[in-house]
Amino acid sequence: MNVVLTPDIEKFVKEQIESGNYQDALAVIREGLELLAERERIYKGKFQELKQEVEIGVEALKRGEIFDGEAVFDELEEDIRQIEVSMENRGEN
Repeated sequence: MNVVLTPDIEKFVKEQIESGNYQDALAVIREGLELLAERERIYKGKFQELKQEVEIGVEALKRGEIFDGEAVFDELEEDIRQIEVSMENRGEN
């Protein structure tokens, strides 16, 4: 396989060899491809995790186990207000 590199990439490869990090261009390119492959594996794994989480959510929704996001935040804000009032009454604020 023949690959044409951009001038910037070719310069980077040469710098890596000159720095002693790699023996030759093949080692630099191999490392880059291995990192790309690892990134893809991680991406696919994260995608699978997300897909499973969505499936869990859908199943919970089917069972009627849902929460209204606005209602949850409204309750949290009310709790915060009550704590603030309580603290003011005790002279903590």
